[in-house]
Amino acid sequence: MSQAVAEFVDVSKTYQAPLFRGGQVVQALRKVGFRIERGEVFALLGPNRAGKTTLVKILLGLCHATGGQVLRLGKPLRDRSTLAHIGYMHENQAFPRYLTATALLKLYGTLSWIGPEELQKRIPLLLKKVGLTDRAHEPIARFSKGMVQRLALAQALLGEPDLLVLDEPTEGLDLGGRQLLREIVADQRRRGKTVLIVSHVLGEVEQACDRLAVLVDGSVAHVGPVADLLREPESGGQRSLESALQPIYAKHSHSH
Repeated sequence: MSQAVAEFVDVSKTYQAPLFRGGQVVQALRKVGFRIERGEVFALLGPNRAGKTTLVKILLGLCHATGGQVLRLGKPLRDRSTLAHIGYMHENQAFPRYLTATALLKLYGTLSWIGPEELQKRIPLLLKKVGLTDRAHEPIARFSKGMVQRLALAQALLGEPDLLVLDEPTEGLDLGGRQLLREIVADQRRRGKTVLIVSHVLGEVEQACDRLAVLVDGSVAHVGPVADLLREPESGGQRSLESALQPIYAKHSHSH
């Protein structure tokens, strides 16, 4: 059994574009292969339409690959019991806005088969962790974008997941919210949990992540430690992640 929390082996995905977009077959992923190891913070980077969201959807069982194999927590995707050990924070939340923060977490917890007594313990702790204790009984309709993001983070942590998937997690977060997110990610790592971050905010990736995979035009353009990319090849000094990624993007976008 694989020790990787997620393993992608030659994963491909094609789909038919709608007729108003020409109806042609689109190759979203081309033989994608890499592993996410237990206990690491891993980033998935790439320009828009590189295939990042498609790959995450396949991992979560929200769409199917047309080729290759994916293992989730060491088991094939058809074993849906592994989904109980994954927390997912979506880029755009669609929470019922009439619910309070507490009621929303209770709803998600019940859907995840977490018992009422356990929920009664976990919900106040999570709301405190994300800084929403004073808004626990307020309807989500009154929340700012940043507060909804904090609540989404609490929802993703509700099942105490082995793998936490964060899609553009800093969207709408203020400075305090971003600091909170960093602390939560670091805490997950300390506890031997795994975090997958999909983000355009390269500064956050530089600070938080151990390794990364870069997708360009549906193919893997680079996989490796973040620290290696930040090292200037000639001088051995430091460079920004943005300057390290530019030649990777350019080289691979011209190869398809």
